[in-house]
Amino acid sequence: MVFDLDLIKKIYSGLPANVDAARRLTGKPLTLAEKILYAHLYEPAKKAYERGKDYVDFAPDRVAMQDATAQMALLQFMTCGREKVAVPSTVHCDHLIQAKTGAAADLANALDINKEVYDFLASISDKYGIGFWKPGAGIIHQVVLENYAFPGGMMIGTDSHTPNAGGLGMVAIGVGGADAVDVMAGLPWELKMPKLIGVKLTGRLNGWSSSKDIILKVAGILTVKGGTGAIVEYFGEGADTLSATGKGTICNMGAEIGATCSIFAYDEKMSAYLKATGREEVAALADQIRDHLRPDPEVYANPKNYYDQIIEINLSELEPHVNGPFTPDLAWPISKFAEAVKVNNWPEKLEVALIGSCTNSSYEDISRSASIARQAIDKKLKTRAEFTITPGSEQVRFTIEKDGFLKTFDKIGGVVLANACGPCIGQWARHIDDPNRKNSIITSFNRNFAKRNDGLASTHAFVASPEIVTAFAIAGDLTFNPLKDKLRNEKGEDVMLDEPSGIELPPKGFSVDDPGYQAPAKDGSRVQVIVKPDSQRLQLLEPFAAWEGKDLKGLKLLIKAKGKCTTDHISMAGPWLKFRGHLDNISNNMLIGAVNYFNEKTDLVKNQLNAQYGPVPATQRAYKAARIGTVVVGDENYGEGSSREHAAMEPRHLGVRAILVRSFARIHETNLKKQGMLALTFENKDDYNKVLEDDTIDIIGLTEFSPGKPLKVVLNHKDGTKDEVMVNHTYNNQQIEWFKAGGALNVIRKQFAKA
Repeated sequence: MVFDLDLIKKIYSGLPANVDAARRLTGKPLTLAEKILYAHLYEPAKKAYERGKDYVDFAPDRVAMQDATAQMALLQFMTCGREKVAVPSTVHCDHLIQAKTGAAADLANALDINKEVYDFLASISDKYGIGFWKPGAGIIHQVVLENYAFPGGMMIGTDSHTPNAGGLGMVAIGVGGADAVDVMAGLPWELKMPKLIGVKLTGRLNGWSSSKDIILKVAGILTVKGGTGAIVEYFGEGADTLSATGKGTICNMGAEIGATCSIFAYDEKMSAYLKATGREEVAALADQIRDHLRPDPEVYANPKNYYDQIIEINLSELEPHVNGPFTPDLAWPISKFAEAVKVNNWPEKLEVALIGSCTNSSYEDISRSASIARQAIDKKLKTRAEFTITPGSEQVRFTIEKDGFLKTFDKIGGVVLANACGPCIGQWARHIDDPNRKNSIITSFNRNFAKRNDGLASTHAFVASPEIVTAFAIAGDLTFNPLKDKLRNEKGEDVMLDEPSGIELPPKGFSVDDPGYQAPAKDGSRVQVIVKPDSQRLQLLEPFAAWEGKDLKGLKLLIKAKGKCTTDHISMAGPWLKFRGHLDNISNNMLIGAVNYFNEKTDLVKNQLNAQYGPVPATQRAYKAARIGTVVVGDENYGEGSSREHAAMEPRHLGVRAILVRSFARIHETNLKKQGMLALTFENKDDYNKVLEDDTIDIIGLTEFSPGKPLKVVLNHKDGTKDEVMVNHTYNNQQIEWFKAGGALNVIRKQFAKA
């Protein structure tokens, strides 16, 4: 089945003219990202847009939502006044399935405990014309790649790893639910014109090296915020040698460097993948306009003239990498990793190895991993660590079972988990004797922040390719280097693992009995969406209050967060996922993972009303009950990681008025603006040090709030002294209206009410 074929035909028929118009407008040859961006403007451009400066209105082709974020997105959408979504949209049930014993039992358990949420998502999808992918169908990004992604398209998704679709040449961007509401309502979607980072790939991967190692190396070069505000565009002869799913892996993990998205040019590998997944017609259409789905020749010839930054990587010389612990940008070539483990006193014994997830669960990934597992069987080796496999979709799972890979994993003790996110997002009932004991795990996932996988601060999580992870599972030791070290087998012999081998696409084709798709009702007007008033999982939303029209004075400091404060720290996943549709209940996890600057502890802050220390949410609720607003102060790259808008909605719901930080991650800053929050940055980053625990804070200049004009923050200290600091913002006129109205959704409601 080919989804949205008429839409794709329409886009492709207009693409050549749109690209030509963009060349004339800019007066220069175009990169691929520029071609797609200019071809998806909400209204024709009257000028060339300046990268990193101009806000631009876009018209994405589609929206994708996973179940944890879809709840809040659709609760917002159902209040905006539309009868049906304006663009093709889908919901994918992948986040609420906890990994515990194995695929069948875990899925059955999820269907039972999440029935209320699944019924809500199915019915609201039915009502508003949204495609619904049932629990067990697969992980959103893998399902999108297999069914919806197409070269030259533009998509937004309520998950930070939406850029996975860049593996099929699509500009695919992770957003918050309020952004998704804009697009589903047929309104323009706003984005600051991204800068462009070009990554030139030469040579060809060989041996143990894989596509995963490319992004692990890039993460080490750019760090977790080096891609902020930029699209990363991969090009060069090396890029064309990578499989479409390998490209997807690279684009997926671009989220870990803060990139807006990542993208590859259309080539034979993409064409082959489209055909293998039943989209021959899309491949034929793309072939006809191939030149418009690649950068212009002049860009290839002189890339430094067209990108804001250039990185070059020779794939022939690329070593396998292992990144971590605690951050995805701490990159170690395999030749230096064992030494790093010893020098840093990280636990050498490997306890669990996990492969799969949305990042690395393709047929090629599984086949390369299975080739290592097969060697273990043939060479009389056993796994010395727990080993789990998470297929990315039911289509992949069915096919790898048909082709014998699952049987191979079973023979070495591998446990196949449900086609869902599972341990990658903290949905893992891990078995461990002492949760406080320092321990090591390694995954082929994308993100490895502290507590990310199992909720344990003691767990040192490392990231590598599936084949490297499988080799480590067999060795059970992080100081093992599969490229040169031997292992002792059951016979007492010393043996080496050979290089992995893999197959990009199944020789006998993909197969599946039931992919798990449910089409929406043709007429949703009679479909009822029921949310029980006493539900603990779902809660209908009330509009946030509008700005009072005056400066904000007498605010209290809630917390001054120290160091890394990701969306996992602000709104944890794991067991809290069950409350993603209930704003008040999930607000009880607000900032419980953030480290308090003043006592180096988590979830323990001073309540200035009674001088007592207590949990962050409870303290904030006390301020709210007293009708006192608060400020959260943060460090660099505040809000990095997931796109979850709950990290913005929870503070808004509980009465936080402003987030003041050294710098923001892109998605989180946008989410704060959408919810009517003040997102501010220190003009002088050292002023962060002037914020004291007992401060009362005033924000001055809001009555003249305008683009580019700094605001003033007065820090009134307990001893009677004060510091006045200037703070910056990136609000444009429309975003200022969101703030004044109490949130973007309030503005949308008014627009549809007038209509």
